[in-house]
Amino acid sequence: MSQGPRSGLAAVSSALLAMSRHLEVRDVLKTIVASARELLGAQYAALGVPDDHGGFAQFVVDGVSDEQWKAIGPLPRQHGILAAMLQEAEVERLADVREDPRFEGWPTAHPDMSDFLGLPIRDGDEVIGALFLANKLRSVGGHPPGPKPEGGCGFTEEDEDLLGILAQHAAIALTNARLYERSRELTIAEERSRLAHELHDAVSQKLFSLRLTAQAAAALIDRDPSRAKDELHQVAALAAEAADELRAAVVELRPAALDEDGLVATLRTQIQVLDRAHTARVTFAGRGVKALPATQEEAVLRVAQEALHNALRHSGAEHVDVTLDRRGSGAVLRVTDNGTGFDPKAIRRAGRHLGLVSMRDRTNGVGGTLTVESAPGKGTTIEMEVPGG
Repeated sequence: MSQGPRSGLAAVSSALLAMSRHLEVRDVLKTIVASARELLGAQYAALGVPDDHGGFAQFVVDGVSDEQWKAIGPLPRQHGILAAMLQEAEVERLADVREDPRFEGWPTAHPDMSDFLGLPIRDGDEVIGALFLANKLRSVGGHPPGPKPEGGCGFTEEDEDLLGILAQHAAIALTNARLYERSRELTIAEERSRLAHELHDAVSQKLFSLRLTAQAAAALIDRDPSRAKDELHQVAALAAEAADELRAAVVELRPAALDEDGLVATLRTQIQVLDRAHTARVTFAGRGVKALPATQEEAVLRVAQEALHNALRHSGAEHVDVTLDRRGSGAVLRVTDNGTGFDPKAIRRAGRHLGLVSMRDRTNGVGGTLTVESAPGKGTTIEMEVPGG
């Protein structure tokens, strides 16, 4: 989009080609928004993909600086004119969005907007997003727009038609990107299954050899201590080989999403899925967390997954709250539920059932600390603190 404004068919063609070049959903969304803003000569453009809870799973903007976007605050909710785009699924062309009776204001840091053009993005009968443009600056040919009729919108019927064409192709590009990501997830799952089988076979063989060698050493300990010592050295060597293979497999099985999206985005995505899949309300907030070393990020993710599994499967909780906050150069994970809880004094008995032993091992392995607070009928809070790199 850096080559400046184009006119007519060339501009539309350029926008559609740009969308077709990307397979990642986030990249497709950014390209759609940038293409729409350039094509129609708008000052601002945005695209929202709804979630199932009255908000937006993704909301991409163009024309707003990173500093402005951070100052604006959390993603918008589906209310006012945004809700109309998604629920009524109609094109909206307004002379001044602020004068519309559905307008409900915006944050103090939000840029000022007047001319407004928005329309839904459809996949068949389903509305999968909404595209918004604001503040008409120039015509499609790159020239200043014609005189704005009194009380009329700077965006024209031609703009509306062009945005409609773009939205149709945006739906195709977005659907293709989602299919690609789903295909990639399935490929990753298949690869992990293959690695799991290989790991099982390799480690099983090592453990079988280790057991036989240990039995031989036990048989020789009294009548031939020298040979028994040799066998014990072999036991140590086999154990080391098995540990090396396990470590190598763990590296291969590191969640791909951590490498691509980072810890906060990965947790947010997984928790959104759990929230939809369970009757309990599952929420997440990540505040100011910097990137951690790979081993620590994976440990935090695994502990979060284990704690969420406990809360959703065993506690009977109606609400599970997950937070990840910065603490110094490290981070603190906190998983809190309002479920049945348990007696911490009985933690030795409950530990293995609740996966607490595994969580402690993972935490200790990255130099962190794990605390568990619970009481019968009072819910449970699991807190993991890890240092930075």
